Amino acid sequence: MATPTPADMPRNVAPQPKGLRIVVAEDEALIRLDLSEMLEEAGHIVVAQASDGEQAIAAAREHTPDVVVMDVKMPGMDGITAAEVLGNESLAPVVMLTAFSDRELVERARDAGVMSYVVKPFSAHDVLPALDIARARWQERQALADEVSDLTERFETRKRLDRAKGLLMQQLKLSEGDSFRWIQKAAMDRRLSMREVADAVISGMGTKSRAKEPRS
Repeated sequence: MATPTPADMPRNVAPQPKGLRIVVAEDEALIRLDLSEMLEEAGHIVVAQASDGEQAIAAAREHTPDVVVMDVKMPGMDGITAAEVLGNESLAPVVMLTAFSDRELVERARDAGVMSYVVKPFSAHDVLPALDIARARWQERQALADEVSDLTERFETRKRLDRAKGLLMQQLKLSEGDSFRWIQKAAMDRRLSMREVADAVISGMGTKSRAKEPRS
């Protein structure tokens, strides 16, 4: 298989939808309203609001949103527990809101299936890119589940995809989402698995990247 080059970049990768349908879950009413207004001003649609994890799950089951934006600490069921339920039921990707950025919390959120997180206080410049990241990672997760049934194999494939995406982002100046769609489309066009395409990217671009490193 020939090493992918910038000329191989798919020209007809579908753009991400701009009017996402979103559930907002936040126990502080003022923050919840401000966040909903911020999202709607950006062209998104807030289909439901919730004040705890159980309400967020119920809203996601009812509305099947594109994204759930949810606070980590809420009364009753917290955001991480709710995110785990949403992920297990494949309902929607989660963007987690948190006042803390400690490593343990981030790891717990990641293990629960949170696709992206935003640290308070936040602005539209923080929240809107997180939506795109969450959507891209969710689509990648769904695609991997469809392609690879074995969990061990899926984990190894994800590691290689992450490496390949990093190289594409660095050398082709793509976003994380576009990097994954590049790999996905190349796999479809060439009738290969995404892991095979990722390996080709790592082999070709990784070699070029190492060649550019200064010698000690």
